[in-house]
Amino acid sequence: MTAIGEALQQAGGADTPHADTPHADTPHADTPHADAERVMRIGEVAALTGTTPRTIRYYEEIGLLSGGDTRVLGKHRCYSQAEVDRVHEIVRLKELLGLSLEQLSQLLEAETARAEIRRELHATDDPGRQRELLLQSEGHIANQLTLVRGRLAELAKLEADLSERARRVRLRLEELGA
Repeated sequence: MTAIGEALQQAGGADTPHADTPHADTPHADTPHADAERVMRIGEVAALTGTTPRTIRYYEEIGLLSGGDTRVLGKHRCYSQAEVDRVHEIVRLKELLGLSLEQLSQLLEAETARAEIRRELHATDDPGRQRELLLQSEGHIANQLTLVRGRLAELAKLEADLSERARRVRLRLEELGA
């Protein structure tokens, strides 16, 4: 699970979205991945993620999802479980954080970059390279925090506005003797 996914779980209400995702015991025999991982067509991915095929294609077009590269029989787009998980994460982050697709893209790009940095970090024993990688990771985290903190500030402002409205309504009710 990604750091963002873990943070969402800790925030509450963001259960592991993929734990109950149906998995077939065996992949489709007519796909190039028959001996590896089950692949799904776009309609199945849409149904599993509560989206539409059009949304999946749009996520591909704007770079949020790189899936659909695997094509089999009749040139249908095929997706792996990892791509289904990615759509789940996109939908969850969009709903939870209320980010624009551009902001979501930035957040997910940073998470992907950090995953690559983690792989590189574990593969090197050179302290200089480790320091360089950790600084890169810190920069990505700072960008993610900027997006999340911006959203939190917007939510805090909304909360303050609503609290002030509620206070004015209570005052008016008191004036009316209610």
